[in-house]
Amino acid sequence: MKKYQTLLFDVDDTLLDFGAAESEALRLLFKEQNIPLTPEIEACYKKINQDLWKSFEEGKINRDEVLNTRFSILFQAYNREVDGALLEKSYRSYLEEGKQLVDGALELITELQDQYDLYIVTNGVSKTQYKRLRASGLYLLFKDIFVSEDTGFQKPMKEYFDYVFARIADFDLNRALIVGDSLSADILGGQLAGIDTCWYNPEMKPNNTNIVPTYEIQKLEELYRILLLKENKIGLS
Repeated sequence: MKKYQTLLFDVDDTLLDFGAAESEALRLLFKEQNIPLTPEIEACYKKINQDLWKSFEEGKINRDEVLNTRFSILFQAYNREVDGALLEKSYRSYLEEGKQLVDGALELITELQDQYDLYIVTNGVSKTQYKRLRASGLYLLFKDIFVSEDTGFQKPMKEYFDYVFARIADFDLNRALIVGDSLSADILGGQLAGIDTCWYNPEMKPNNTNIVPTYEIQKLEELYRILLLKENKIGLS
């Protein structure tokens, strides 16, 4: 098994619980607007949001189109006209407070920081991601943070990873591993960039794509086995 040195971590739904942060931000936004947030509306929003971010990953739309149209599209589905950019601003202020951690994330990163070169690779809005990482206690544990907004590119684009690799001292493709929950952004991106990949799949979702990760895990602590660390402690062999 390979000896890795550089570990690249996604943020949302890999280290930080984006689902929890998103739900709380939506609750507060709708409360502010005096509109009941039903499970149906929340599910509709999440579907619209996921589709828009997928289009962003595929280079079909830019980041501002994702952010400033998702609430307009949502309310159009319910025959209401709203200022999408204005609602986005309020929503963003609530989302920035979302510091909920994925189970075991802080413990894992704390233990890995002295043995590996750790970096964040994330699509999203820089201000939001930095604020959430600081609030969660993760920020200081990483050597650097690369947010798509700052790079001009996004995962899975090879240009995004070229930007990242050029800013990591003594970077070695053969000793790098990316860990993330998205097959289309993290795993495909890692493959296009020529590095090993680890798909974090806690819900055991089926992989109905042609994207095949180097490793697949259901719990973050399973990384210890891949990295040949603490096997006995967590009962892996």
